[in-house]
Amino acid sequence: MALIIDKDKCTGCGSCVDACPFEALSLVGDKAAVNESCTLCGTCVDVCPEEALAVEEMKRAADERAALAKGVWILAEQRDGAMPEVVAELLGQGGRLAADLGVELSAVLLGAGVENLAAELFALGADRVYLADDPRLAGFNDDIYCEVVAGLIKTYQPEIMLAGATALGRSLAPRIATAVATGLTADCTGLAIDKERRLLLQTRPAFGGNIMATIVCPQARPQMATVRPRVMKKGPRREGRAGELIRVAVEPALKSATELVEVVIDLAEKVNLTGAEVVVVGGRGLGKPEGFVLVRELAEALGGVVGASRGAVDLGWIGHAHQVGQTGRTVAPKLYIGLGVSGAVQHLVGMQSSETIVAVNNDPNAPIFQVATYGIVGDLYEAVPAMLERLKELRG
Repeated sequence: MALIIDKDKCTGCGSCVDACPFEALSLVGDKAAVNESCTLCGTCVDVCPEEALAVEEMKRAADERAALAKGVWILAEQRDGAMPEVVAELLGQGGRLAADLGVELSAVLLGAGVENLAAELFALGADRVYLADDPRLAGFNDDIYCEVVAGLIKTYQPEIMLAGATALGRSLAPRIATAVATGLTADCTGLAIDKERRLLLQTRPAFGGNIMATIVCPQARPQMATVRPRVMKKGPRREGRAGELIRVAVEPALKSATELVEVVIDLAEKVNLTGAEVVVVGGRGLGKPEGFVLVRELAEALGGVVGASRGAVDLGWIGHAHQVGQTGRTVAPKLYIGLGVSGAVQHLVGMQSSETIVAVNNDPNAPIFQVATYGIVGDLYEAVPAMLERLKELRG
């Protein structure tokens, strides 16, 4: 879509300039001109006395890939021979998408000495595994990984490719999308198929998490998306299930401008939020950084881990590794307890899949109560000690 200005009809009266709520129009000489602030709201079109403005759909250049592409692919990320849980989640969701499209589900596996992982991918639902096993792929390298995957896409032409919104996926997926000239929707929380048009409906938070936008890629292929861990459901695992293994040769001349020298693990970042069965989250409502002492005490009593809202992290009360939400970790524990968490949309996106949600907040209108299984309206500094005391009593 674009705002079209007919220079022959425009008289430079300025009506559109005065009416534009976004200051996107101005007079250049004696004609109206539009800048990048235009939102295509159409206000200027309605007020123009000469009918010199119109919002029109731009014609796209022809792209034949949509007609030729077929199949759903997932990037089977692995580190040191171990795959994160998001791979199983992608295979589960990918299988559902493939069933809707009537196509096969494939996984792309890169690494060195990782052929044994193919059996696990078949068990989790992959019909086909593209295996690139080469010493140069032992450590993650954006340049080489991108060249291998982009080459596969150009050869086999899948219609959909999914990757986890992990550190690796967020680094690699944009490079692949650029290399094959397609679009990418990042951090999706929902995926579905428009069967009539064979389009992937990619849903993600937008405008700071205030709305949920559904994005499509009408012509370019593959339709690419990254998916946050713990958002999609795993499919059934079938031990011994077989599939087709395609070995991919890595070009001998393939080199990278960068070299992986060493991998250093930051111990401060080793907070297993995504895999925890119990997560106790502290929010801005704690009122002070010392409030996390109480959060940590309750988490330890329940055998869980400590999380935090973005508000608490931004105030410097706790490290970013503990952040739950759109800009932090996505969690789906059996038990989530929010202490002083208001429940902004950005936070809800990262925890609303939890089995049981308990919220403690002194504001009865806090948004978190809309998704809570149990809610306590009151002072958390009274409620939490009572919880701890009751736990002691139950445990004798």
